[in-house]
Amino acid sequence: MADTISGFAISWRQPAIIAGVFEERFARGAFDKHLAQNPDVAALWAHDPSRPLGRVSNGSLKLRSDAIGLYYSLEPNPDAPLGQEALATVGNGTVTEVSVSFTPVVEEWTDDGDIPKRLITEAKLFEISLVLWGAYGSGTSAQISRASSNNTAAQRRIAARREAMRARGML
Repeated sequence: MADTISGFAISWRQPAIIAGVFEERFARGAFDKHLAQNPDVAALWAHDPSRPLGRVSNGSLKLRSDAIGLYYSLEPNPDAPLGQEALATVGNGTVTEVSVSFTPVVEEWTDDGDIPKRLITEAKLFEISLVLWGAYGSGTSAQISRASSNNTAAQRRIAARREAMRARGML
């Protein structure tokens, strides 16, 4: 088993301000219907299609929806320069966030605040990207799981994150 980059591509109901124009959130399970169709979602470096890190079809990217959000597990090729770069920069904490490319299928808009709000209840996912700064910031994560370790540190971080989300009423 190779080193794995994993975390949450989206946390349900986590707000993001998009271009300073509106607030966006994803409802729990927003990608479930699309993921059930087994799409070939890709993992990219900074949304660049010329810099692929993995994909569902070859098993290097796995996605699942849970109570927190859309969880991913990525095994980039450790023999490829891009895979080495991804593992190194995520491993040393330089790159810690994820961004997604999607198309909303069902969305709800409200105007009950300073800016309009969009809740996406169903969407098609095309790719996830490791990025320096993502729109959803702390609602996403990228961390390394070493094949040789028992991964207790990563499990503790995920448990702490779940507890924090429960405390904020997000679960």
